[in-house]
Amino acid sequence: MTVTVLVNDPYIVFGYGSLIFRPPPHVVKEIPGFLRGYVRRFAQKSHDHRGTPKSPGRVVTLVHQEDWAEFSGADLFPHEDVVWGVAFTIDPAHAAEVRAYLDYREKDGYTLERVDVYGLVDGQETIVMPGAECYVGRNDNPSFIGSEPLEALADTIWHAAGPSGRNKDYVYNLAAAVRALAPEAYDSHLFALEVRLRELDCASTGLAES
Repeated sequence: MTVTVLVNDPYIVFGYGSLIFRPPPHVVKEIPGFLRGYVRRFAQKSHDHRGTPKSPGRVVTLVHQEDWAEFSGADLFPHEDVVWGVAFTIDPAHAAEVRAYLDYREKDGYTLERVDVYGLVDGQETIVMPGAECYVGRNDNPSFIGSEPLEALADTIWHAAGPSGRNKDYVYNLAAAVRALAPEAYDSHLFALEVRLRELDCASTGLAES
């Protein structure tokens, strides 16, 4: 889907990955919320932030639930379709600047889509931010890698690093940020990956001390 930008539209972007713990500049309002009909998976190669062209890391992308069925053979959690994140409203005076910044930051295979952001209002699911913009790594982009076994995925992430830092720190930061969003915020895939990476940390420490 092509996103048409209207001059008078408020600029609202939904962050579900590093934007949660590294927000864009000139934010005037933040609303935690979640998406329906997507899964968040470490299915995108990172050549420019958490890896290198020769040794790409892995970062999250959103995949439409129905599309993920084609790639979920190695996925332990194929039916999880609640993605928690943050809807950021940008100061209109800086909208063009922030849009250019995010277009560059998310340049490695991401495409803009519009999404409805849900929240819990009096215990009921309600759309709290309709039509927010969101960067999605579609499955036809060259950096999309699809589903990988958790062990192999964790091993790649544990060893990878790039200009933005160690790939495993991206996972740790994202897991902590998702937990802080709301008591209901949960992501089985993300948290299982975090546990495996911590196990690799402990194993490495044990080898270093032996």
